[in-house]
Amino acid sequence: MIVGGSVRVPGDKSITHRALLLSALARGTSRIGGGLTSLDARSTARVLRRLGAEVSPLRQGATVTVRGGRLAPPELPLDCGNSGTTCRLLLGLLAGQRFSATLTGDASLRRRPMRRVTHPLAEMGARFDDGGHDGLPLTVRGGRLQPLRWELPVASAQLKSALLLAGLTGSVPVELTEPAPSRDHTERMLRALGYTLEQREGKIVFHPDGKPTPLALQVPGDFSSAMFLIGAAILAERGSLRIEQVGVNPTRTAALEVLRRMGAAVEIENRDEPFGEPVATLVTGPAELRGTTVEGSEVPGLIDEIPLLAVLASRAERTTTFRDVGELRVKESDRLALLARNLTAVGAQAVIDGDNLLVTGGDAPPRGRVTTGGDHRIAMAFTVLGTIPGARITIDDPACAAVSYPGFVDSLASIRVA
Repeated sequence: MIVGGSVRVPGDKSITHRALLLSALARGTSRIGGGLTSLDARSTARVLRRLGAEVSPLRQGATVTVRGGRLAPPELPLDCGNSGTTCRLLLGLLAGQRFSATLTGDASLRRRPMRRVTHPLAEMGARFDDGGHDGLPLTVRGGRLQPLRWELPVASAQLKSALLLAGLTGSVPVELTEPAPSRDHTERMLRALGYTLEQREGKIVFHPDGKPTPLALQVPGDFSSAMFLIGAAILAERGSLRIEQVGVNPTRTAALEVLRRMGAAVEIENRDEPFGEPVATLVTGPAELRGTTVEGSEVPGLIDEIPLLAVLASRAERTTTFRDVGELRVKESDRLALLARNLTAVGAQAVIDGDNLLVTGGDAPPRGRVTTGGDHRIAMAFTVLGTIPGARITIDDPACAAVSYPGFVDSLASIRVA
């Protein structure tokens, strides 16, 4: 394949979720341009409507308006679909509300653990009924909250953001200690809205010293989505690809350092920083890849990029080791098992050793059937692998890519020159 041209990717999923949630709390009308219109983002919009916020339809190219203020008790369960971000952040938002709500989701989301979020929220004073199992459905009974000082057991932007949102809605300070840095979109957005949030010596200290105000922002392109097009360009035979207006938040771009060690170059041009989030154009092209080691300390900054990095590793010289990636087992699927199984199914060498994944590269055209388990990132990663000349990969559920990247297959086709 020869790649070329300039392309944009859908809006950042993490920022879209947070913008919608904070807009629902603000009295007045917020305007969100460039937001993601995927199934996950629509799940957040849907539950906010059930809580009384007025959210316009999420359509490609349209500015989303949110008229928020006082949330109301929902008459029906809040269906979060497949979106773990929607569910976990919503738990924090609801913890400070003076009513009860039941959260549920699809079969995949109902299996994902929630007690890592509900435990510290319960310490703040919220009450939960999960029927005795660590998952959905569960009912949250919010109310008067207490200040929280908490040491996070894992580096998790979802957990951290849920606790910060609880501090916001409950009007109590929150002090968190992270074992390693994780995505900081919530912190940046809260600062942009005028709240006091300090970060020092691994601690995050939040003071709810304001009121939610309407937002007016343009959501940058999602870096995790851009990585799949970057991967296709790296595997191409010739050409150069430009991806414009991509969010390059430093807590999201650790994958670029891994690519550099593997021998691929991604240039960053035209930097800007609207609403506290850095944005840039990414330029890349084909590369001869070599194996590397991804340390556990790097994983929080590239957890969503591991499926793409793993399929790239299957085309690299020598072995690539991903250390301490056990968190992949509790994503939209058991992503760790699916990666190893599917890489093996298409002729690559992949082994799980405890919480480590080892992928040994080869040059034979990948051929076989991929089982996604409904996981959008598995589907997109192996679709990228299927662009290699001679590849014959069948993906059982390619449509699940719409969870985070509507129109992914069309975007992939658009960068193909020949």
